This record gives sequence, structure tokens and C-alpha cells, in this order.
Amino acid sequence: MITERARAKINLTLEVLARRADGYHELASLMAFADDAFDIVTLDIRKPVGVSLSGPFASAIAGDNIAERTITLLVEAQPKLRLGAITIEKHLPVAAGIGGGSADAAAVLRAVQRANPDHAESVRWNSIGYALGADVPVCLADRACWVTGIGEKLVPFTQVPVLSAVLVNPMADVPPNKTAQVFKQLKLAPSANANEAPPPAPGPFADTGSLLEFMTGSGNHLERPATVAIPEITNVLRIIRQAPGCRFAGLSGAGPTCFGIFSAPAVAIEKLQKEHPGYWIKATSIGT
Repeated sequence: MITERARAKINLTLEVLARRADGYHELASLMAFADDAFDIVTLDIRKPVGVSLSGPFASAIAGDNIAERTITLLVEAQPKLRLGAITIEKHLPVAAGIGGGSADAAAVLRAVQRANPDHAESVRWNSIGYALGADVPVCLADRACWVTGIGEKLVPFTQVPVLSAVLVNPMADVPPNKTAQVFKQLKLAPSANANEAPPPAPGPFADTGSLLEFMTGSGNHLERPATVAIPEITNVLRIIRQAPGCRFAGLSGAGPTCFGIFSAPAVAIEKLQKEHPGYWIKATSIGT
């Protein structure tokens, strides 16, 4: 029995650099992971191959899921891999901008890798991750990274100041193909310069203040178009900024999950949970 945590991915910054001719967008994003917000992925190689879901957000996943696609690609890559029954406890909201599905797929890859040390060098784990989705490679690394290209180029950070954060999702209705709709709102024409060298990794950050300064200067280019697709995001950012001790408020990915960095997160989360009982609200540290 092998267990992996599928931690929530947080875009501390997200810059959209250009749109490529194939429709994908070149990005530059400082991504980190939440220590206390995660799904739990279990692999039991004693049982038949398959995927089952449990947990508070399991019912939000209908039909084929990314874990099943992960198994398919693993079998194609190496038929001799020991696989088994995969159970995913869904504690992260679905289509939330925090990479829940990508983190689940990455956790499956790590679990299978641990179950197959004799095949660890013969499988191109990162290539499988990239084939599953743009966020899967960084979720597979499961550490703070400077991410460029369309998600396939990673520069790991050896150390990022730990941020005390609160994640807030309004549990609003998310439109189909949310991320595509948000990018479409940018109205970027294809660029001949899309494949230029990406910006270098920022930092190192000596302390929390320097990291927050970089986050404030860079922001999230998807914030404005995301509020068009999901208007509730505007209200979420407002209430985070008004909470006691807020030092920064931002949107992760294409939303609707927002995050606040706080000097006193316990006070902030008590206020937020009391005033907004229908929201998904989670205190966590980011960056470890």
C-alpha cells in the first residue's frame, strides 16, 4: 500500500507572455504548493487495476478522469509495471485553479514509480506528465518552481520563504471549459515571438517581504479575464483584502480559488469562516 499527497498548486504569480500559433500560451509562473490542502492518493498493488473516488468532492468528477488516463499512458510506456487499485480521496474543489486533477495524476505517477523501483529509469515520467496536462510536470516535482513554456520548463527553487496563507473558493458555478474561456478573454493574436527565450527565474528571495514585493509587481494576468467568466472572484478578493492582517491577495491560475497571505492567519480564517459559511476556506502554509 503506497500513499501520496496530491497538494494544491498555487500560482504565486502568473504572466501570460504570448500566444503561439497552435493556440497555446507561453507563460511564466512562480508556483508553490500548499502543505495543508491536498487530496490523498493510494495505490494498492495487491488489488485489480482501477480507480475509485471518495471524499467530499468526489461527486464533482463525472466520467473519465485524469487518473484513468494516467494508467493508460503508463501501460503504454511500460507494460511490465506493477499497477493496482488507485483510490483518490478528493478534498480539493474541482476546476478550482489549484491543479487538483493535475496533482492527483502526479501523485499516481509518484506512487507507481515507488512501486516499481526496477523500472524507475526506463519510464519517461516527466513526458507522461506533460502529455496529461500543462500543470502535471510541476505537480510531479511537488516543489516550488519557476515554470515557463506552456508548463514543461521547470527551474526548481532550493528555498522559498514560507507563506502563511488562507485559500478561499466561493464554490461558484464554473462555466464549461473555464480555462479556455479565460484565456480567450485576453484576445491575444498569435505571435511570431512566442518561442523566444523565457524570462530567467527570479530571486533568490531573502525573506517574505522580498517575495511579496515580487508577487505584487508580477500579479496574475488571468485575474481580470477570470472575473468576467466568474464574477464572484471580485468579491472573494475584496473580502480577503479586508480580513485582519492581510499582506497580499491574489488569484491562483484561472480561479476561482483565491489566496491571501496573512500575518495572523488564525484570526483571518475565523472571521472568513464565520461570515462566509458556504465558501471552501483552508488555512495552510505555502512554500515548504
